[in-house]
Amino acid sequence: MSQASKPLDTGMRDELLRDPENAAFYLEQILEGGDMELFQEAIRHVAKAQVGGVAGVARKANLNRENLYDALSKGGKPQFDTINKTLAALGLRISITAA
Repeated sequence: MSQASKPLDTGMRDELLRDPENAAFYLEQILEGGDMELFQEAIRHVAKAQVGGVAGVARKANLNRENLYDALSKGGKPQFDTINKTLAALGLRISITAA
């Protein structure tokens, strides 16, 4: 198996997702697919990759850690405000553009 075809190990993925530019690109690509559960999971991946993990992001966003885990879990139904606060804590924001 060539180096290019190997999946990223968790440490490498986390390092990439700590960078706001990489995280924004990753989340944008997922969001374009339209699967909101997958988008929530992707936000969770980005949050887990941060120093302090999801708990640290929850503190920064002034959200309850357990509620954030639940909101970003498969089948979770987060409020827009929760997504917005979480993205802000990650140094990201939602932007609307013409299609």
